[in-house]
Amino acid sequence: MKAQTNHKRVSRIRYMAALLLLMSAQSSLQAQVKDPIVDAIVKEGTDNSQLQKLAHELVDGIGPRLVGSPQMKQANDWAVAKYGQWGITARNEKWGEWRGWERGITHIDMVYPRVKSLEGMQLAWSPTTGGKAVTAELIIIPDLADSAAFAQWLPNVKGKFVMISMLQPTGRPDYNWQEFGTKESVDKMKKERTELTEAWRKRIEKTKYTNRTLPVALEKAGAAGVVMSNWSAGFGVNKIFSAYTTKIPTIDIGLEDYGLLYRLTESGQKPQISVRTESKENGMVPVFNTIAEIKGTEKPDEYVILSAHFDSWDGGTGATDNGTGTITMMEAMRILKKIYPNPKRTILVGHWGSEEQGLNGSRAFVEDHPEIVQNMQALFNQDNGTGRVVNISGQGFLHSYEYITRWLSKVPSDIRQQITTTFPGTPGGGGSDFASFVAVGAPGFSLSSNSWSYGSYTWHTNRDTYDKIVFDDVRNNAILTAILAYMASEDPNKTSREKSVMPINGRTGQPMTWPAQSKATRKGGVINE
Repeated sequence: MKAQTNHKRVSRIRYMAALLLLMSAQSSLQAQVKDPIVDAIVKEGTDNSQLQKLAHELVDGIGPRLVGSPQMKQANDWAVAKYGQWGITARNEKWGEWRGWERGITHIDMVYPRVKSLEGMQLAWSPTTGGKAVTAELIIIPDLADSAAFAQWLPNVKGKFVMISMLQPTGRPDYNWQEFGTKESVDKMKKERTELTEAWRKRIEKTKYTNRTLPVALEKAGAAGVVMSNWSAGFGVNKIFSAYTTKIPTIDIGLEDYGLLYRLTESGQKPQISVRTESKENGMVPVFNTIAEIKGTEKPDEYVILSAHFDSWDGGTGATDNGTGTITMMEAMRILKKIYPNPKRTILVGHWGSEEQGLNGSRAFVEDHPEIVQNMQALFNQDNGTGRVVNISGQGFLHSYEYITRWLSKVPSDIRQQITTTFPGTPGGGGSDFASFVAVGAPGFSLSSNSWSYGSYTWHTNRDTYDKIVFDDVRNNAILTAILAYMASEDPNKTSREKSVMPINGRTGQPMTWPAQSKATRKGGVINE
């Protein structure tokens, strides 16, 4: 009896091995079968790429796209016109209103103890100085015992520019240290930076104010302006990307010049700076998502969605956040319209507004178009810099392995082999617009790119400009996106929405079940809270 049992076990093992071998052979054969649509997509994306032209027109020509700014509306209209040239139906769809603000000239100079022009800019929504220069001495937020001591010190800021960012111990990037420093010096620098960062965090914490409320408190105490340095996303604390003051300017000064001013102030030399900011308040203005679509022929009421946020911060020109995601989706749509003009399902692209303030544009779309969201086949979002896509997660959808793997099998190996997939993945998000769809159970996926120092160099900085775009990688992404859209459109089956666990918001760690949008996210946000 035991021998028979062992014989049966061996037979089963041999059967499974043969089955796996057959499946592997079939998969290999399928991968070898040429798809003329895929081949044409690759050829069009490679030989006739419009990415550099699109980037120049959007990033150089229109420039930064702060929500509520004239440049944002100009970008909306440009995209609609561009799609029209390609024969693709497009529209601007109002999702709310926002505080209209227009950046003007910023001049910042050190005038004592010597004269030096400084690298810096006013933050978004910063008040104007009325075209006049404001000259005043600098003072640093002190390290005091508690909030009572800070309240007693606060009158000292009257008539002064107040520095609220820490002094960085080095202006060299980490890769410089790794290449040229000794292990001892690198370890010493990192230890010092960690200690200084923690000490500054505690210094600010003891005031009992936050990033938003500290500038307002300084303004109420009569400060001439707020001075900070957002050197990078990776180091330091108390980072602010928009102004919360309403009467005095809030300015961001480059690391090198901020360090100079900090050291001079700390050593008692009482440096003075002259600041002139020009900006214009335009009241409440309508704000839009730009939507374009290629109508499906067999299943027009089912949707494959391409996704990228259109807005940006405005210190640079929003090249890698998210100009690259934007032109990736536009180029993919252009290629699809030319090569695959009659898709089975409708292929829709969303260029979302106000991602930077809380995914507001995409959240509004989800709320306004339940009929589209309920009939989504898949959404592909790109929003983390210029690098080639290297990771796709199943976002917690139990059966995402089956269909995403099948769709990827048609992608050329030189693109596909760079991509790591994680299934079913964690149903998190919160960092970009795909999360607006995942939060309501719709299959949204992030096409995540490799770094190119995105987080520590270009993200939300004045360095985020055209010259940082790596077009070979963006071309890779446009071809990948077009093929995935084609495969998702042609799939005979509708994708499953069965989830492994409750979606989790990556920012809060809490279940990602968002309520309907509030008046604040639909009408102007809360800029100065």
